[in-house]
Amino acid sequence: MRGATHRIHFTQAMAQRHNHYEAAFEALLREWRTPYVAVDEKRRSLVAQQTGRQSLKSVDFLVSPPGPTSYLVDIKGRQFPSGRTNKQYWRNWSTRDDLRSLAEWARYFGDDFAPVLVFAFELTADRSPVPPDDVWHFRDRRYGFVGVRLADYWHAARTLSPRWDTVSMPTEAFRQYGASWRTFLGR
Repeated sequence: MRGATHRIHFTQAMAQRHNHYEAAFEALLREWRTPYVAVDEKRRSLVAQQTGRQSLKSVDFLVSPPGPTSYLVDIKGRQFPSGRTNKQYWRNWSTRDDLRSLAEWARYFGDDFAPVLVFAFELTADRSPVPPDDVWHFRDRRYGFVGVRLADYWHAARTLSPRWDTVSMPTEAFRQYGASWRTFLGR
């Protein structure tokens, strides 16, 4: 995507997405006229075979806003707050495999592509992890998109479940390193 003297804006219809978090994120990118590529997650990359790994999870989007940095985006859909009886805010868990895969993609794409986890929070109450102007309305739902650079997430992540090999950032660190997706786009 870099190196071209102009940017290409795709006008085709959005990809059919069954994951409402990813569909909402894609709609936001289109509304903001941000160049991106939605990755077909049903197909696995041959890169995994070259690295000796059994599987390499695909990124969800390649996003190329104006400026020197493009993003490798892995969407993490969560509710804000989560839980029916004990409301939990700022849930930000991920699998270690997701983090390793995102890091591997970043190695292949190079320094012009920053790996980012985007937590797509479906807002289920009156609170939001993003400012009111950054709340995105899509298909009768509200979303707050919070991005965290992979290096920051990896550094602060703590084991959540050894059984499921999941990690999570402590709330304080997540609030420190996470930012509304709008800031990643320079808006």
